Amino acid sequence: MNERTIRVLLVEDDQEVLDLVRSSLEREPDLRIVGTFNNGTEFLQKYPEREADVVVMDIGLPDMSGIDCVARAKPLRPTTQFLMNTIFENPAYTFRALSAGATGYLLKNAGPERLAEAIRELHTGGSPMSPAIARLVIGSFQGQLKNNIQDHALTQREKEILDQLAQGLMYKEVGIKLSISVETVRRHARNIYEKLQVGSRMAAIEKAYPKGR
Repeated sequence: MNERTIRVLLVEDDQEVLDLVRSSLEREPDLRIVGTFNNGTEFLQKYPEREADVVVMDIGLPDMSGIDCVARAKPLRPTTQFLMNTIFENPAYTFRALSAGATGYLLKNAGPERLAEAIRELHTGGSPMSPAIARLVIGSFQGQLKNNIQDHALTQREKEILDQLAQGLMYKEVGIKLSISVETVRRHARNIYEKLQVGSRMAAIEKAYPKGR
């Protein structure tokens, strides 16, 4: 393997997207895919055995948040860089991902060429971000985004549940993650919708987060 070769791990639950990303990156002579995973559990189990320079991580995994994966994996090999590659365009996810240890945040609509460039940039010490995400980060320093999630009189538990729903989790999955019953999740969801004066999950997310999804 050439000394310049960048070893890449891919974590993506959508098999079609994973195959497309892998095939596009494999055409790059300086990138080498050393592993692919469809969920966070398998990734965390195998990660200590895989030597990688960059991990491209989705956020909306079926068993856990990709952000949680980064938080658990980063201490195991601090020199490995994590690039979030996701559809989620809101400051709550951006700031949580960066706090967890990610050093890059790219939206999936950026395209395969930009993804390859971002991996190289990350490997050489940069912090690649999609323009929209960069604006959010800059805006936070300018005081435009004072809260990750608008208050709307939501309780801390309601904010936690809304955050899980925003990641695409179902009520049962939220209940398991937060160690509460499905009925309790459902009751909190009703309270959230009532306080936000909306009738759906998507409407609640768009209203609660400063920049929506």
